[in-house]
Formats: sequence, C-alpha cells, structure tokens
Amino acid sequence: MIVCVAVVGDQNNPLYIQSFTDADDALKLHYIVHCSFDVVDERVNNPKKSGPTLNETFLGVLFPTENYKVYGYLTNTKVKFILVTTDLDLRDADVRNFFRKFHAAYVDAVSNPFHVPGKKITSRTFAESVSTIVKSFGLNSAG
Repeated sequence: MIVCVAVVGDQNNPLYIQSFTDADDALKLHYIVHCSFDVVDERVNNPKKSGPTLNETFLGVLFPTENYKVYGYLTNTKVKFILVTTDLDLRDADVRNFFRKFHAAYVDAVSNPFHVPGKKITSRTFAESVSTIVKSFGLNSAG
C-alpha cells in the first residue's frame, strides 16, 4: 500500500507531498521523504557506486526501513519523485509503471500556463490524478 508520494524540486525543495495515512504518521513520512534526498543525490553524483546508469530515470529502492520501502525516480529536469510504501515485496515493473503514470500527471500539472516553475503544486486536478493513480496501484499490484 502506498502511504506517501512526493515531488521534490531540483534544489531539494518539496513541491508536493501527499500522505495517504493517519495524520499521526504524516510527520514521520515527511521525515522519510527528506531523508531520501541524500540517497538520491548520492546515486546521481556517484553513478559507478550504484546500480542504475546515469540515463536511467528509475532509481529503484532508495532505502528500506523496518515498516516502509522508499523508491525514487529522477526526471530529466532533476525533479525527484519519491514513493513510500508498506509493501515490502513489490516488483520493480509495478513501481516503474506507477512512476510513469505519476510523471505524466506531473507533466500535465506543470504544463498549466498559470503554474510557476519551482513553486508548490496546488492544482486540485493534480491531487485528484495522484489519488486515482495511488488507488489503481493498489488494485493492479494485488492481482
């Protein structure tokens, strides 16, 4: 089950963070998302030490915790997508598919002529798209 998704700018500024759990867990999930910034930077700046090549956008599992697994995705504009899930045995293909849909929703949101690049994403349409993608992810990976 997906518990949190985030969009992070190229300067590690959070553009969008959405938790899908109780309010008590929201702060902990924000902390986990912020911890993942260092792992993403390490993988991007030291490609020889990590698995994915430089032109690969899917970063894979950034780090596992006791209860969560954190996945990362890097766009060509250095915007990072972070996914926090409680499913500890997800297939990479399912996560890649999620990020592909999430990236498409992000592109739609920032293509809005009224969106200021680098500012928080406040689009209701984007939030609804993300919720739909998260709900469909739970259905697709279960079967």
